[in-house]
Amino acid sequence: MDDYLSGEEEDYYYSSDQESLDGLDNEESNLQHVSSRANTAKVITKESLLAAQREDLRRVMELLSLKEHHARTLLIHYRWDVEKLFAVLVEKGRDSLFSGAGLTILDHQRRDSSFSLSSMTSCDICVEDVPVHQTTRMDCGHCFCNNCWAGHFTVKINEGQSKRIRCMAYKCNAICDEDVVRTLVSKSQPDLAEKFDRFLIESYIEDNKMVKWCPSTPHCGNAIRVEDDELCEVECSCGFQFCFSCSYQAHSPCSCLMWELWRKKCHDESETVNWITVHTKPCPKCYKPVEKNGGCNLVTCICGQSFCWLCGAATGKDHTWSRISGHSCGRYQEDKEKQMERAKRDLYRYMHYHNRYKAHIDSSKLEDKLSDTILEKVSISEKRQLQLKDFSWVTNGLHRLFRSRRVLSYSYPFAFYMFGDELFKDEMSSEEREIKQNLFEDQQQQLEANVEKLSKFLEEPFDQFPDDKVMQIRIQVINLSVAVDTLCKKMFECIENDLLGSLQLGIHNIAPYKSNGIERASDFYSSNGDICHQPSNCGWNSEETTSCSSKKRPRLEGSYRNSQTTTTLLDLNLPAEVMERK
Repeated sequence: MDDYLSGEEEDYYYSSDQESLDGLDNEESNLQHVSSRANTAKVITKESLLAAQREDLRRVMELLSLKEHHARTLLIHYRWDVEKLFAVLVEKGRDSLFSGAGLTILDHQRRDSSFSLSSMTSCDICVEDVPVHQTTRMDCGHCFCNNCWAGHFTVKINEGQSKRIRCMAYKCNAICDEDVVRTLVSKSQPDLAEKFDRFLIESYIEDNKMVKWCPSTPHCGNAIRVEDDELCEVECSCGFQFCFSCSYQAHSPCSCLMWELWRKKCHDESETVNWITVHTKPCPKCYKPVEKNGGCNLVTCICGQSFCWLCGAATGKDHTWSRISGHSCGRYQEDKEKQMERAKRDLYRYMHYHNRYKAHIDSSKLEDKLSDTILEKVSISEKRQLQLKDFSWVTNGLHRLFRSRRVLSYSYPFAFYMFGDELFKDEMSSEEREIKQNLFEDQQQQLEANVEKLSKFLEEPFDQFPDDKVMQIRIQVINLSVAVDTLCKKMFECIENDLLGSLQLGIHNIAPYKSNGIERASDFYSSNGDICHQPSNCGWNSEETTSCSSKKRPRLEGSYRNSQTTTTLLDLNLPAEVMERK
């Protein structure tokens, strides 16, 4: 242990006690600053989904004096982007806003004004005479019998087009009134009407670029809404951390495209093919790959065909120690040799980065398991009669260790593509690539050295040490916690400014680094400040959602109730019989 406490190495971390305490103060102030800010990410559960959707509906309804189903039609068309909807209203006007969304609003007094309830009319779809009270006229003015409308709605809902069902009339793009759809379908197929309601509610997530389902497996049933930038990493209340942009696990400093390519490279057979190319040769008869298991260059395939290992040409079986009878392959084939060397070099390069990426991922998993042991040592130390009473430096150090280890592990896939030929071959010269690679690898190595030291100190049995050694470990943990945070910041600045910032490709944006880790999304609150509670499933399959969420995140009954009142959200669009069941 004395070797670790000596501090004689030239690694990047503070050495003086005062600077260490200053670093601790900065860390605590950062934590207070973050906790005081309002979270920009919100967890939308199945209980609060309807309230989140209704807040956007209310904004549009109040501004444009519309009914709810008209406001929903506009929002679905503009993918629930309220700001974009308002911008179109200002730039192009109300008429253009409505026509673009297929929304037509006519004077309701005109409806059926020329017909009495006892009169008959002809339906242009089925070409039959039906009583007027068995027909329905949409906002666009087209009128057909209820049976034809119900059949049309049934087909569209089963096809998954229930969010924007258009009028049956030829070349009419008007969107049908969802109240009419629900009423006509529920008379004959109540289950299909519930499916229609579920599609409308879930459109808030599936059509909204600022809201996404949590990609946890099994699915926790939650969605996450971000307020500002969709290029961020968030943590759901179920504990799963993911990139909001691509919905994969959090992967910064890799861009989304880099991580997608790395995932495929690690999971598909591309590297197996590379290994086969490097270590085997195809049989000239059956074309199966053959691996040489001896020193002789005359190889025999399992199909019985003999061939020369040096050139791959078919030969006979007669040979001596110096040559194969009737065969000579002394001529050099440059292209083939270059291809083999390139495949071999690519394989070794991939193995270099993958082995280090995998090593840090494995270390992170082991450190996560050790966290309970470390916290148990903290509990024991707090009960001892030591001068040091505050052990928050241990939990802060653990937090820094997990965060920096994750950054370090994903820095290797980033380096693989940043300095390879797959993405940026034409963006940098070889000299420029070498300079950037040296700059990045220097920072990577400094971060790696300090992360390993921080992990070592946190694993020390400080619960068994006297006061002086505990104080020494405390100083070192604080030193290294500040150092790894600083190095992570510098690495992200280097990537954003010196590496990716100078390139023309703007698709490789990365989520910003946050010292206090990935933001944990808070519960969604309604406009009156209460957490929303919805006792019914609002069209969800209750068995499916319960089986998903209860295993991962059990909730206490009444956890969404305050001490005095219970906020219950009713879907005013649901038919009367469904409301009664609630």
